[in-house]
Amino acid sequence: MLAKLADDLPAGGAFLYEPKWDGFRAIVFRGDDDVYIQSRDLRPLDRYFPELHDVLLERLPAGCVVDGEIVIVTPHGLDFDALQLRLHPAASRVAKLARESPAAFVAFDLLALDGRDLRGLPQSERRALLERTLATAKPPIHLTPMTRDPALARDWLARFEGAGLDGVVVKPEQGKYEPGKRAMIKVKHARTAECVVAGFRWHKAGRNERVGSLLLGLYDEHGSLHHVGVTS
Repeated sequence: MLAKLADDLPAGGAFLYEPKWDGFRAIVFRGDDDVYIQSRDLRPLDRYFPELHDVLLERLPAGCVVDGEIVIVTPHGLDFDALQLRLHPAASRVAKLARESPAAFVAFDLLALDGRDLRGLPQSERRALLERTLATAKPPIHLTPMTRDPALARDWLARFEGAGLDGVVVKPEQGKYEPGKRAMIKVKHARTAECVVAGFRWHKAGRNERVGSLLLGLYDEHGSLHHVGVTS
């Protein structure tokens, strides 16, 4: 389930508000004797975050599916660049990075429990079940904060930008989990910069036919170009 971008938090209604984490979206499938980590576009992530496998297997109950975000936390906030470095073909390089800057998993939705599909339940009920399931969670597994107070959500939006949080996600209390649909709202921090277009990525639906995103860069004081983000 995805989120549509909005300029501001909704003026009224029954919503759950959560921080928007600047990481890799991931869905964790906990089977009877193994665990599988998948990206939102159905790609396996296990090999890029080997340090999460055993801890997820140990601390999540069998038969559950958890939606969340993989992040890397530093003393200065979240480090998205460190996450991108994990997407490396060499297992030895990935293992070295996992030791030097271990990742964490932040859970924000529960899609199945004890083998039962929960996607048809209201968001508020899934949240309550997630809280019970992760009542004893400890690092590197975290339960994302949640509030029903829009004033607190607005405070998060203003206060935590420098820590790497990307904004606030707004979920209708009675909303069901709708895979692939933009059934949530996201309010992101506004950032502007004059960048150099240094490259592009093909669109996943039409490789070599459609451009999916542009790669942006900035020059430093020595004239070296550094990647700073993407836009689509």
